[in-house]
Parts: sequence; C-alpha cells; structure tokens
Amino acid sequence: ELMLFGLVRKKNARLVKSITNDIYIPEDVDIVIEGEVDPEVLQIEGPFGDHTGYYTPKEPYPVLRVKAITTNKRPIYQATVVGKPPLEDKYMGWATERIFLPLLQTTAPDLMDYHMPENGVFHNLILAKIKPRFKGHAKQIMHAFWGVGQMSFVKHAIFVDESAPALTDYEAITAYILNRIDTKDILITNGIVDALDHSSNETLVGGKLGIDATGEAKQKNITLLSDEILLKKCQSLEPSIVALKQYMTDTAHPVTIIQYTKFKPAQDLFEKLAALKEHLKIVAFVDTEQNDVNNPYMLIWRVVNNIDAQRDVWLTPFLGIDATNKSEVDEHTREWPADVVCDPNVIQDLKERGIIDISDTLLDNYQVVPEG
Repeated sequence: ELMLFGLVRKKNARLVKSITNDIYIPEDVDIVIEGEVDPEVLQIEGPFGDHTGYYTPKEPYPVLRVKAITTNKRPIYQATVVGKPPLEDKYMGWATERIFLPLLQTTAPDLMDYHMPENGVFHNLILAKIKPRFKGHAKQIMHAFWGVGQMSFVKHAIFVDESAPALTDYEAITAYILNRIDTKDILITNGIVDALDHSSNETLVGGKLGIDATGEAKQKNITLLSDEILLKKCQSLEPSIVALKQYMTDTAHPVTIIQYTKFKPAQDLFEKLAALKEHLKIVAFVDTEQNDVNNPYMLIWRVVNNIDAQRDVWLTPFLGIDATNKSEVDEHTREWPADVVCDPNVIQDLKERGIIDISDTLLDNYQVVPEG
C-alpha cells in the first residue's frame, strides 16, 4: 500500500510513529485506528454486501481491540458504494490496470495490455493481449499472472494476440475469442482465490480457468436452429428447462444460455443435451432465481461469480458451464450467499424525496431490486 501511495503521488510517503505502538503511518493520513489483534481470538464477520455483488459469506476473522482513534483537523472518510456492477469501485479497478501494467510487464515482457471488465468484478475475469512467440506462451503468462501479488486471485483469464481488437471493444473482442476457442487450449487448474469468493468448495482455494485464444480462427461447424426450435428440442429431453437464448450466432462457437428450474445438478442436463451436440458449442446453465436470459451484461457477472472451473466446466462433447447457485443438490456444503439488492420501498422513498432519479428499466437492467 505504501508503494502504491508513493507511486500515485510521485513521492515517498512521510511516515510518523503511531501513538500506542511502533507501527509507522503516513503523516497526513485522515483517520487512524490503532489497536492490537490476538490471532487466537476470532469472531464471525458478515454477511454484508460487497463488491462481488453478493453478501459476503460469514467467516471467522481476528478481532481488533481498539486502543486509540485519531484524525487530522478536517478528516475525510472515503468510501465507495459496492454491490452489483456497474458501481464506483470499477474506476479504482481500471486505475490499477494502468498502474500495474508496467510492473506486470517486468515479469511477462510479451504482455501488451490487459483489461478487467466491470461486470467481471476485478479478479473474476481478465482479458489480456500478448505477443505469442512460441507454443504454450499464453499458458506461461497465465501462470505468471497467477503467481504475482493480487493477480494470483484471478479466477478466469482469456488471452488474445496482437491482431485482436481493443480489449474494451466488448462485442468485437468476444467475437474474436469465440472464433478461436479450442478445448485443447483451455487450462483448468487450482490455486488461491479471494476470501470473498463463494463458489469454491472450500474457502481461499478453488478452480481457475485460462483460455488461450491466440490461435487461428476456426471454421464454423454447427447446425444453427432458432431459439424457439432449439428450446423445444431441449425441453423434450429435459422438461425443467424454462428459457433459452443464443448469443453470437455468427461466430464459430455460439453461446447458448439455458435457464431451468433447479432440483437436480446442471451436469445431469448437460449429459442429456449431448444428444443435441450438432446444435451446441458453448452452453451456460443458470437457474430461475434472479436471472434473465436476455440480459447478457448480468449473465456474464453471474457466470464468472458462480463457477469453480474444476467442478463447473465440462469440455466434451461441447463446452458446458454450470453457473447456477450451488446447494446440497450439488453436494456443496458451504453457505451460498444472496445477491446484493436494494429494498424497493427505500428506492421509492428516495425517488419521492427527489434524492435520486432512476428509471424502473435501469433497476431491472442491473437487477438492483429483487425479482417481483
């Protein structure tokens, strides 16, 4: 933190000793909370809304015994509102991209650029552009990412080469990736994950997914059906399916979102739908709770939050992704957190008092309030 402090301000932090201990702090800090932590004394923290868009799972954390609180003469308490994207903290994420790119390039000099889409909530999805110089070069940089500081928390990383469009041109870069996906170039591994991640079977450790999309464009090899016809075919195999939507159908690997009423694992559906492999290339399963198959922005957020790649990704006969909420049906024993949502009564009260001017369409688009 002190290194970043100095980098942003372009000068070293001037430090002074704390009042009650020997820790040194910046002299112009606004607020200082001093105390002691006994690592053996733990209390349950949470749940509270966090930047992932979910309520943080309840976990035991050490307790700080406060000894002193001091401030400067005019302290500013800085904070951001967090929850489902898009929110204020995305600008901090995009700032860190630019700040840390040169530092990452010291470890991976062929890294040209990287980007964290706002609906990937920082560590859940990173797009990277590289100059591949040999076979497996993208996989080498994947491991470099997963071994450097807070980049080690990244769950899903997709790599393209220098001929790819801008990483922030989402429609173009998505098409570029979908034209180059090959299951042999998908790396699924295991490593540390953020403490806020809820999808893994255990805290702090979970699956990671890397996709090398630096190769040549693939030939389109799929028999496309309309959404209506494909939905009927899927429902004939599995009646619990309630909705279906296909995206990027002009690419070699269209993405099909399938929504179903969940009373069985998504893998059961995946195995049944193998009979339709000529019509499917990439399928993501979501459940009926707080999902809309016609909302790709929030679907991306849901998918990258809800999957553990080692458990929820299948590579044959087509690429399957289980983005449903997990429970005892999936033999998932950790508590599954709820979405961060706003009370509709509070929203209405703020509107009536003229504090906010927000449309119902926007509330629906970003799933700010609960369904119904």
